[in-house]
Amino acid sequence: MQKKYEQIVGWVNEQIQNGTLIRGDRLPSENELMERFGVSRQTVRRALEELTESGSVEGRRGSGTYVTANTRRYTDREVRIAVMLTYVDTYIFPAIIKGIESVLTPEGCTMQIVMTDNAVEKERMLLKEFIRTQSVDGIIAETVKSGLPNPNLNLYRELEKLGIPVLFVNSFYTDLDIPHVSMDDRMAGYLAARHLIECGHRRIGGIFKADDGQGHLRYAGYMDALMEKDIKVRGGQVIWVDSEQLKNMEEESAGFQKRLKGCTACVCYNDETAYKLVRICQTAGKCVPEDISIIGIDNSALAQFCPVPLTSLENPAEELGRTAAEMMTGRILRNEKMESREFEPELVMRSSVRVVHEI
Repeated sequence: MQKKYEQIVGWVNEQIQNGTLIRGDRLPSENELMERFGVSRQTVRRALEELTESGSVEGRRGSGTYVTANTRRYTDREVRIAVMLTYVDTYIFPAIIKGIESVLTPEGCTMQIVMTDNAVEKERMLLKEFIRTQSVDGIIAETVKSGLPNPNLNLYRELEKLGIPVLFVNSFYTDLDIPHVSMDDRMAGYLAARHLIECGHRRIGGIFKADDGQGHLRYAGYMDALMEKDIKVRGGQVIWVDSEQLKNMEEESAGFQKRLKGCTACVCYNDETAYKLVRICQTAGKCVPEDISIIGIDNSALAQFCPVPLTSLENPAEELGRTAAEMMTGRILRNEKMESREFEPELVMRSSVRVVHEI
C-alpha cells in the first residue's frame, strides 16, 4: 500500500510531468497540502524532503518551495545548454568541447558556446544575460581566476534559484556549493613532484599560478610530496605568476633563471608554463634535462611538440567534457542529482626529466 507521503510525491511529479507545474512555480503551502491530502505536517515535510533530494523542488527560506526540475522538454523548444569556457580554440579546451558535444548531440540538445577570455567582467556580462533571458536550460562553466575573490558568485546563485542548473568543469569556485568535474589538481602536483623525487632530485623548484584555484591545489600537492620525504622547501625557488605574467614569461626570463638557480628540477603549473620554461633555458644556453629537469601538467599537445618533449600528468579533458555533459543532461532530462567528480591524473613520461644522483 502506498504511503501517505508517497501520494504527495507522486502528485507533485505528475503535475511537473504534465506541465501543470513548471520550473520556477511555487508549490502549494504546507497547510494547503495538509488539507488537500488530509495528512499531518510531518507527512508533508517528509514528501518535500523526498522531492528535494530527487532534484524536483527546492525550498527557499521565508518564501516557499519551488519547482527546479526542468520542464521545458515538454514544450516544442529543444533543450539548450550553455558551455562557458575561458578559451575555446587552444590548449585542452577543444578536447573538453569535443567530449561535451559527443553527449549533447545524441541527446538532441543544443550547445551554445561562449567565451570569457578569463575576464571577470565578461563572465559577469554573460551571466547577467543568461539571467535576463532565461534562454538556456543549464550551464557548464569553467571558472575565471578562481584563486581570487570573485564578485560574480551571487549571479551563479541567482541562476540556481531560477532553476537553471550550473556545473563547473576543469576548475571550480570553493565558495559555491555547486558540483564540479575536474582532474584532481592536488594529486597532479603531488605526482609531478614525487616523480622528480623518485628520479633523485632534491632541489626542486616550482612555478604556479596565483590567480587560479588549480595553481593553489597543484602547489599544495607539490608541497605534500616534498614534506613527505622531508625535503627542504626553498620558498625563494617557488615562483607565483598571474595570467598576464604567464603570457609574458619569456620577456621576464632573467627573473625565472635567477629564482631557479641551483635547482635540478622544476614542477610547472601546466604544459604551457613548462614549454615556455624550456625555451627560456635553451635561450640561456642551458640544456633540458641535463641542466634542469622540467615536468608539466595536462599532457596537452604542447607537451608532445615541445622542443624537448615534456613529461606531464594526463588531464583527461575529453572525458571531463563527456562526464560533465552526461551529468547535466541527466539533471535536466531525468532529474538526476549532480555530484562532484575528480579524475586521478596519470604520469606520461617523455624526455624532459632525467635521473640524477644528488649528494
